[in-house]
Amino acid sequence: MTRQRPLLLLFIVFLGAGALALGRSPSVGAGQGAPAATRPPGTNYKGPAFTFNKIQEGVYHAVGTGSLVVMSNATIVEGDRDVLVVDSHVTPGGAWALREELNAITPKPIRWVVNSHYHFDHSHGNQVYGPEVEIIGHEFARQQILAGKSLDSPALEFFVGGVPAQIQGLEKRLAAATDDKERATIQAQLDVQRNHLEGTKAVRPTPPTMTLTHTMTLHRGAREIRLLFLGRGHTAGDVIVYLPKERIIATGDLLVEATSYMGDAFFTEWIQTIEALKQVDFDTVLPGHGRAFTGKTKLDHWQAYLRDFWAQAQKFHMAGVPWEEAAKQVDLRGNAVNYPGIRTAGITPNHGMRRAYELLDGKVK
Repeated sequence: MTRQRPLLLLFIVFLGAGALALGRSPSVGAGQGAPAATRPPGTNYKGPAFTFNKIQEGVYHAVGTGSLVVMSNATIVEGDRDVLVVDSHVTPGGAWALREELNAITPKPIRWVVNSHYHFDHSHGNQVYGPEVEIIGHEFARQQILAGKSLDSPALEFFVGGVPAQIQGLEKRLAAATDDKERATIQAQLDVQRNHLEGTKAVRPTPPTMTLTHTMTLHRGAREIRLLFLGRGHTAGDVIVYLPKERIIATGDLLVEATSYMGDAFFTEWIQTIEALKQVDFDTVLPGHGRAFTGKTKLDHWQAYLRDFWAQAQKFHMAGVPWEEAAKQVDLRGNAVNYPGIRTAGITPNHGMRRAYELLDGKVK
């Protein structure tokens, strides 16, 4: 989730706006075919919440349109009788919208949901799915959600905690606006944020019902779906979903299009885990944030970024520089050729540097 770019762009990325160049399928309207009584809070939105980008037959990358704050992408995998979904978004409203809009893509029911990791923007829609749906995740993810860690997160505060202030700011701008077009734009933004706030208040963290520690394989007709834990990285329990026949992987936040959030990272192990990921035989990556991409070049880019950050963090720590100041001084612009959002020194949010110091101080094992 960490992005080396202005906060406005950060938020736009998390809304899920943007198109995917690997093919598209039609989007559908909001809440199609569901009685209003079944709608969870936070589903008062206009237009489709998702674009379902078709990657291969029966495999889609669901990317938010911005009409509803969903934050993370989802991967959709059809089996012979049912559907597996990777990640459940930031609120029950996001998960509900995906389930409803998926009806226009396939009549098959969702029977499997995989949490790529425990973070709020990938697991806080779990509660929408009833007992007929198995939620699968790493054992660590289950433990963290049961312990309330998906709610007790500096990332949650950074990316969601500011919503009330954003609402107040939009209300003031709306009151001051005189141009009808400007008022309509501000009102639309205000509606999205009010709905998002309502959705976040409805979250009841719900852990996986089925867990793995290393690997799990599902056979859904001719579709083989492998769940792999390759090592610690973004968190201590990142699961990738691998389709060997289709040569596709869904990576959650272990590998995203830009730079990933590092507040729970294991930096040196992450580099090793990416090395293990290189050994997986895939062509296409469906990340938890950003657009899908092909090839393994971005794996090298992310390893280089992590090595650069960790080397600088060690130097600051050895010199006795407080982590807050180190977060302002760290200069990752040498990676800007691969991550154009890096324009200045410093890292936002600064949680990655705090995490680096925790590791260097031996506070995290």
